[in-house]
Amino acid sequence: MVGLLDGKSALITGGGGGIGRATSLIFAREGARLAVADANANAAAETVALVNKAGGQAIALSGDVTDSTAVQAMMQAVISAYGRIDCAFNNAGIAGYQVNAGGKRTHEWADESFDRMVDVNLKGVFLCMKHELVQMLAQGGGVIVNTGSIAGLIGLPTSSVYVAAKHGVLGLTKTAALEYAQDHIRVNAVCPGYIETVMTEDTMRRRGEELMGRVPFGRMGKPEEIGEMVLFLCSDRSSYITGGCYNVDGGYMAI
Repeated sequence: MVGLLDGKSALITGGGGGIGRATSLIFAREGARLAVADANANAAAETVALVNKAGGQAIALSGDVTDSTAVQAMMQAVISAYGRIDCAFNNAGIAGYQVNAGGKRTHEWADESFDRMVDVNLKGVFLCMKHELVQMLAQGGGVIVNTGSIAGLIGLPTSSVYVAAKHGVLGLTKTAALEYAQDHIRVNAVCPGYIETVMTEDTMRRRGEELMGRVPFGRMGKPEEIGEMVLFLCSDRSSYITGGCYNVDGGYMAI
């Protein structure tokens, strides 16, 4: 049986764990040739080992998504390995606790915390898109999926700069979808709710019971549940879909 991404090459950033790792394994299952990138080289290599063990094909990359030169080198590595980038999942990101802002209200955020959050979660997506688009224009098309968040759709207390960055990601997504539709490039975003990853552990420790009380499903999502949506958006089954921001959140946004 032919997989949904059979014969296609895919780049996944933030692929060393969580949603990125789960999506890598799903893409491999569906026949994609993978480039798994992560700031943590060992984590990327671990994901690649899992993909290869499952019978897939993958290479590991490491680089700083906030550095344009590093991003360009990462793209070139994918081209050298596979000749093209059919699908790109821009998933690399950080949470508030990683910039010493966990649980802080807006006025409590340090300037340095703001800068780092925006650099990774917004500029990083922009730089990846910029270089992916150049390649996709040259090859005649492709698909980009960005990791947004329900935080890109609403406000969330004690997450102001994360919220701002994710709103920015959705703005980039919608604008690029309009700009490149005639070039056969589709651009969408997936907006996870509260998912079982290392990035959500701090929030769940502080407010888990309260937050799960707002989720109709009454549970956190699994990384694989996000990965399946990303797969759909990267596959030809979503050929008439661009500019969309799709929440996968157990019903959180329906309330």
